[in-house]
Amino acid sequence: MADLPASVRVALWATAALAGRLDLADVPGRAMPDLDHTDGLVPQLTLWRDLGERLVLVALPRPGDLTSMPRGPVELVAAATQAEELVYVTGLGGALVPDIRQFGPEGDQGWEARWAAYDSDPVPQHVVQQLALPDVELQLRREVAALTGELGRAPGQPLSGHGLEGAVRGSLDESWGLPEGLPPRAIRVIELAGAITGLADAGLDHRLHSVDSSSTLQRERILQQLHDVAAHALVAATNVGALHLAGWR
Repeated sequence: MADLPASVRVALWATAALAGRLDLADVPGRAMPDLDHTDGLVPQLTLWRDLGERLVLVALPRPGDLTSMPRGPVELVAAATQAEELVYVTGLGGALVPDIRQFGPEGDQGWEARWAAYDSDPVPQHVVQQLALPDVELQLRREVAALTGELGRAPGQPLSGHGLEGAVRGSLDESWGLPEGLPPRAIRVIELAGAITGLADAGLDHRLHSVDSSSTLQRERILQQLHDVAAHALVAATNVGALHLAGWR
């Protein structure tokens, strides 16, 4: 089933906590209920709160595309592109990057998230405020329609017979565990973009690849584009939602 990146949930729940809607200590359980252990998140959120930060934003970078993340040292870029996610604050600057992995002996393993803090440059408020969710949603729907049409014309059918489309459609009806107070459009775009990234990730699974390398490469290109389009929309919708939770809109 498609799921949201941990940093998407953390950005929203942490901003809600900074607005006094819940205790900071409750953020890990609300944002990452399926994890057994979280380290490094609450102390840094507490520090940010004490320094006056009231807004936590998300970025979903990948190698070659750092447009959604703030500028920072090479250590931040390396960690963020490996994790392909982070949260950050805009006022004084600063970022947290998760390392999510299994722990424990074989046969008795759990999942943990270790959050590492990094310096990053402040982000001007006007850059954050210029996000326009109606434009984001329109562009997402247009590009998804074009790319899924292109995918349907590509040789082979990597998604048929595996129940992936049904799984993603089903995820839209699931509870995504988002805090209350988000505007309906932000919720709608988060759900749609999150479901599409899940579909694209599933379609990129090597087990679904064709023996025809040309067809595989063509489908991979389309699916990667689909993933990137949805990821950019997911970042925008999450950050607009965070702005509302912080009372900036």
